[in-house]
Amino acid sequence: MNIKNILDEYILEDIQNPEHPSDFVVVDDHCMLILRLPELEENTIKIISYAFIVQRERCYLYNREKNDFDELGSLEEMNQFLDNKTEKLIKEIKQYYIEIDYLEDSLYEHSRNDNFMSQWLTYKKDLSLVHRLIFHAALSFDLFIKYNKKFATFEELAYADLHEHMERIRDLSKAALDKLDHLYDFYRAKVDEKMNKNIYYLTLLSGVFLPLTLVSGFFGMNTGGLPFTEDTDGTLKVVIISLILEVVVFLPFIFLNFKQKVKKFKR
Repeated sequence: MNIKNILDEYILEDIQNPEHPSDFVVVDDHCMLILRLPELEENTIKIISYAFIVQRERCYLYNREKNDFDELGSLEEMNQFLDNKTEKLIKEIKQYYIEIDYLEDSLYEHSRNDNFMSQWLTYKKDLSLVHRLIFHAALSFDLFIKYNKKFATFEELAYADLHEHMERIRDLSKAALDKLDHLYDFYRAKVDEKMNKNIYYLTLLSGVFLPLTLVSGFFGMNTGGLPFTEDTDGTLKVVIISLILEVVVFLPFIFLNFKQKVKKFKR
């Protein structure tokens, strides 16, 4: 019997749509389970939609290349098929954790990492996608388990273990996302601190030239009656005035810096 003949046209349309979200639907004597799962291929996350039809404890998997259903076998074989997928995904999420740990170490050790933001965005995008897909897949799979409990041959513990794997992937991806958020906050704090230092140095540099600009501007005016114009030691006196102004400008900076060092030493 061709399983496609018993399916409602709307159910079949959902199955054939690779973009359809994870879902579970019961119709008469059969049920449909769609699971959109992430898979890592060549360092990129791909979304693969698996559509199952379960009728009288026999499972059928939709083959998109043939546009037809392959008989997967019993519920136990369906569980084994999905268990292989989730086990592989758990290993991939753990690999993400290792890479994020390396990223964290490079950040805390103050080593130069010009690719931090590009790496961070890649991990954030991939893990957000994994978390979103697994979140919906776990909800649909939970409904599938509750419906199939009535069958005597349904191995509830095996399917509960598979559901726990999905929840573990969801929780691991969420924990990795939280860790990425903390790393980003620390990275922004380092960038802001570096920017504040640069602004501080620019302020000091401006302070150096402020008295010199004032003095040179004053004595460079093309007006009569300027002091020291007839004095043979006029240039020396202007230099002395400039140095005095430099000390007056920088005295508050020196005082505040000394005060902060004293407070830090007391702590």
